[in-house]
This record gives sequence, C-alpha cells and structure tokens, in this order.
Amino acid sequence: MKPNFDPAIPIYTQIVDRFKQLILSGEYGPGEKVPPVRELALELGVNPNTLQRALSELEREGLLYTERTTGRFVTNDAALIAALREELIASMVEVFLEGLGALGCSLADVERLIKRYGGEMK
Repeated sequence: MKPNFDPAIPIYTQIVDRFKQLILSGEYGPGEKVPPVRELALELGVNPNTLQRALSELEREGLLYTERTTGRFVTNDAALIAALREELIASMVEVFLEGLGALGCSLADVERLIKRYGGEMK
C-alpha cells in the first residue's frame, strides 16, 4: 500500500515520521526486525536510496540498529521509546490546545469537548 506523500515535504522525512509513528504506537515492537530496504522501497513506491536515508536517520536517532548479517531492528531501549512517545504526545497536545485557544476555548470547554468526543478514539 503506497502512501500519499506530500510533495511539499521531503519523502525521506515523511518516511521517518511514519516509522516513528509505527514504533511509538507499538506496531513495530522493541527488537522487531524491519523488512529489507528493497522490499520496503517497493511497498512504499520510493527509491531504495530514499528509504535508506530515512532508515539511517532513524538509526542516528537510536530508534533502529543494524546487525551486520541479519538486518535492521527496532531498538530494545524501552526508555527511549517511552520518552520519544511522551515528547510526541506533548507536542500534539500543545498544537491542539493552541488551536482551540485561538478559537477562544477555555480549559473547561476543552474538558467538555474531550468528554464529548473522547469516546471516539481508536
């Protein structure tokens, strides 16, 4: 399933963000093997070099590591995953609250809206 890439954002950046989401959500668990570059590149419809650049960035950030003869794996560092997840959640909440604040919503309004629509979370 080929994603719809935003032409205004570099593809490798979008791939990095998607992998982070998969790792931080637990879809790719600690120690799980990542499919080979060529296989993922075909699946995503991107150049293998682009995918390699994205995976190298994830390695630099510590979310992936390479074992020379067996491939790439998600980090086993649960503390790193938890910290990055918390950081991502905080930034999303900040954007959410800033947007509602710009509309004139109070914290009481936000609480009411969360109670009203929060049951629809997947």
